[in-house]
Amino acid sequence: MSLRGLVRRAAGTLIHRGWSVIRAAGAVSPANPAGYRFRRLGDGACLSFPVGAIFGEAWIEIGEHTLVGERVSISAGMGPGVDLGPDSIVRIGGSCSIGRGSHIVGHQSIDIGDHVFTGPYVYITDQNHVYDDPEMPIGRQWPRNKPVSIGSGSWLGTGAIILPGTRIGRQCVVAGGAVVRGEFPDHSVIAGIPAKVVRRYTPGEGWQPPHLNGVRPGSAEPSPAELLPVGLPGMDSPLAELPLADPPAGLPTP
Repeated sequence: MSLRGLVRRAAGTLIHRGWSVIRAAGAVSPANPAGYRFRRLGDGACLSFPVGAIFGEAWIEIGEHTLVGERVSISAGMGPGVDLGPDSIVRIGGSCSIGRGSHIVGHQSIDIGDHVFTGPYVYITDQNHVYDDPEMPIGRQWPRNKPVSIGSGSWLGTGAIILPGTRIGRQCVVAGGAVVRGEFPDHSVIAGIPAKVVRRYTPGEGWQPPHLNGVRPGSAEPSPAELLPVGLPGMDSPLAELPLADPPAGLPTP
C-alpha cells in the first residue's frame, strides 16, 4: 500500500475511534449531569448522541432500559423556563426504543407504555392548531390540547404521525406513514391516511381478517402487518439487542 493509502487508513481509524468516544461521552444517562434534569430517567436508560432538542426535562419521565435514538426531540411545554405545574407531561415507559429523528411534543399529557418500539422519524404530539377564524393566520390561532396514550408492547412504523386525542391499545402495530387520530383497541393493525384498523386479534375469533402464513385467503399478497417497515436503526445499534415484549399468552404471531 502506498504512503498516501496508509495515511488515509490511519486517519480513518482515528476518526472512527474518536467519534465512538464522543458518542459515548455525549450520551445522556442517569449517571451524568444532563440526566439529573429529568423528573425521572430510569436505570439503564440512554439518550443517544447527538441528542435532539430536549426541554422541559422536569416534566419528562423515561423508564428503565429505554433507549432514545440519535437526534430525537422530546419537549414538555412551549419553551424552556416555563412552570408547567406539579404533574409530568411526557411519560415514556421502560424497555422502549425510540427511533432516530423522532419527535415527542407534549403540552398536556403523552403516555407511552412499556416495550413500545418506534421506527425513525415518528411524530407524536398532544397539541394542534385550530382553524376557527378563516381570516387569521392559522399559526396565530391558539392551539388545543388533547391527551395521547400508546399502549404497552406496541410498534410504530417509520414516519407515523400520532395526533392529539389518540388512544392506541396494547400490542398494536401502526403502519409506516400512517396519520393516526382516534381510539384503537388492543391487538390492532392500524394503517392509512386517515388511519383505520385493517386487522385485529380477538380471543374468540383470532385474527380478522384471517391469514395463512402471512397471505390472505384467495390472494398472493402479504398481510398488512408484513408490509410494514421495521424502521429500527441499523443492526449495529444497541437497539438491535433490546428484547421485544413477550406476546400475551395464546396470541399467535401475525
